[in-house]
Amino acid sequence: MAAKARGVEEGSKAAPRRGRPPLRDAARTRERILKTATAEFTEKGYDGARVDEIVRRAKISKNLVYHYFDSKEQLFIEVMEGMYRVMRERQAEQSFADLSPEEGMRKLVTFTFQVFLEHPEVIALLNIENLHKARHIRRSKNIPALYNPLIEAIEDLLRRGQAAGVFRDGVDPVDLYISISGLGYFYLANRHTLGTVFKTDLEAPARVEQRLRHMNEVILGYLRR
Repeated sequence: MAAKARGVEEGSKAAPRRGRPPLRDAARTRERILKTATAEFTEKGYDGARVDEIVRRAKISKNLVYHYFDSKEQLFIEVMEGMYRVMRERQAEQSFADLSPEEGMRKLVTFTFQVFLEHPEVIALLNIENLHKARHIRRSKNIPALYNPLIEAIEDLLRRGQAAGVFRDGVDPVDLYISISGLGYFYLANRHTLGTVFKTDLEAPARVEQRLRHMNEVILGYLRR
C-alpha cells in the first residue's frame, strides 16, 4: 500500500492515479515543485532553466509537474507570485497601524531591507524579470493586488505624519516606496562590484547595520518638515 501511494505521488505509470491526490499531499508536492523551480530559475534565469532539471532535482515525474502547472511560463509566474508574497508578508500593513508615523516608516524601511537580506533569491528573480521587461509578471492577476494594501498603508502613514506636523506635504506614496526599495535593492544587488571597487565587505554585519541606519535617515530626512 505504501509503495502504491508513493507511486501515485511520483506519477509512476506502474501505479495509476485513482481520483485526485489527497489535498495535503497535493499541496506538499506543489510546494516542493515551486521550491525547486525557485532555485533553478534563480541560478539559471528563465531562459536557462529547464523543466527536466526541476524534475530531476525535485525527484518527481515530468507528468506531475504538468499536472500542477500548464507550462514553464506558468511555473515561473507562480514562483514570482510567491516571491512577491514573501516581500509583502514582511511589510504587512497591519503592523504599521498602531505605530507613530516615524516608527511606522522606520519599520517599513527595515522590513523591506530585511527581505532582500534574508531572501537573496528575490534580488536574482527581480533582475531576471527586469531583463524580460516584466513580460511574465504582467500576466499575473495576483501581484498588483498584493501592493494595493501597501500603498494604502503608506498613504495612511503620510496622512498621519502630515496631520501631526512631522511629515512634509506632497509626498507621492509610489515614489516613496520605490526610493525605500531602491536604497536596499541597489546596495545588495551590487554588493560584489561595489565591495570590490571600494575594498569593503558590504555583507559584514556592522556594514549592513550602518546601511540600514543610513537608509532610515535618508527616508526620514526627506519626509520631515
